[in-house]
This record gives sequence, structure tokens and C-alpha cells, in this order.
Amino acid sequence: MGDPEPVVVREQRGAVLVLRLNRPDARNALNPALIGELGAGLAAAEDDPETRAVVLTGTGDRAFCSGMDLREFAGGSSATPTPEQQAGMPVFGRFIGGAYPVAVVGAANATAVAGGFELLLSCDVIVASEDAKLGLPEVKRALFPAGGGVFLGTRIPLAVALEMTLTGDSIDAARAASLGLVNQVVPADQVLDAAVALAERIAANGPLALEATKELVRLAVVDAALAREKQNEWQPRIFASEDAKEGATAFIEKRDPVWRGQ
Repeated sequence: MGDPEPVVVREQRGAVLVLRLNRPDARNALNPALIGELGAGLAAAEDDPETRAVVLTGTGDRAFCSGMDLREFAGGSSATPTPEQQAGMPVFGRFIGGAYPVAVVGAANATAVAGGFELLLSCDVIVASEDAKLGLPEVKRALFPAGGGVFLGTRIPLAVALEMTLTGDSIDAARAASLGLVNQVVPADQVLDAAVALAERIAANGPLALEATKELVRLAVVDAALAREKQNEWQPRIFASEDAKEGATAFIEKRDPVWRGQ
């Protein structure tokens, strides 16, 4: 017998690392092994200077991710994470907490609910299938969205955030786009290619500038004063960097810049 399928499949596409949740029989539901493996993949991208962006997607056409594996949760059992998966869990926590430095494009190949929707909310930009449903149904199971969903009101009007979280009902991709939750809505068979293309546009930019911009723009939404402090820290470093000089030189010489990340 061959080795079992990994619960997260990694595929390097140039400067973009594609991470694909791979538990299709469980609708790509989150369990400790998948969480740890996803964190390990995110750590690999963070540690690789040649990887400038990540695309997060799911296997199959049933779900991007259905959230917590309720069967394992109800049964109180799950596979023991490997050492690599255990090491990845803190990185996953930083991703969910908005403190992961690499740009991440969510590629919602199908429905994303509960923790699956919270994964998308942790991404920086999102491409969704036109057939996808998005929602936070935790109250239907006497739970609440503890993976970041309670902050939905910082992204969309409070009344809509309360509607979604208190009813537990999902919305379609078109409404999500109209609310600004989703950047692009495309046919299901085009989601991954569209997400990779978007990630490549991001990855073409200066790596230090990307890291600073992601941190500052996210922080400005929740703590403007701290964002100003961080901007004052970032500005001399970025504007004096070799990449900043290269960006200006490449513009003058009408050529593509060659970034060094410093």
C-alpha cells in the first residue's frame, strides 16, 4: 500500500504556493491534523524567500471547508498530529489572528461555512465560485464563531453581520461580493486559476513593501493609533531599502525590477 494522501496538498507555482485542503470525504472539515498541516504549509511559505504569496483552496466540488469536524468533536477523538503538524499549529494561530506576514489569496472552490468561512476571512483577498455559499452557522449547534467570525462586523455593516451570526443562515457569493467580502466571483472551474493569477500579481511586487502594507492596512482597521506607530517604524526601513532603490531604477530604465527582499 502507498502512503496515505496528505490532508493538505502543496503545489509550488513559481512564486506562489498553493495549499489545498484535502479531506474531501469530510467536506475538508478542520481537525487537528489538517490545522497543523495547514500551519506547516504556511510556515514553509513564510520561511521561503522565493515564495511571495499563498493560495488557499480545497479539494472537490462539495466544499472549500465545512468548518470544525463535528463527528470528531462529538466523538472526542481524532488522529494524533505529527510533530510537523504540531509545530504548524502556532503558525495557523497567527494566520487566524491576522498576524501572518505573507499575502494569502482564498480560493473558495465551493461552499465555506463556520470555520471554513473564518479561514476565508483570514485571507487577504478572496476569489469565490459563483455557486459557493458562505456563512457562520455555529448558533445552530449551540456554539459561536470563535475563529474570528465574531469580528465580521469590522468587515461589513453591523446589521448584516448580526443577521448572519444570529440566524446562522448562509449568503451566496453574489451577495458576499456586493458586501465587499469577496473580491471576485467566477465559475467553479475557474476559481483556482483566477486566484493564482491574482496571487501572481501580488507576488510581482516588492516583498518588504508587501509585508509592511499588509500589516499596516489590516492594523489600521482595528487600531489606527497603533497603525500610525507601526508606520513610523516601517517607513525608514522600507524607503532606505535596496528594493526601494531597485524599484525606482527599474522604473527609470523601463525594465522589470529584481527584488532582493532587503
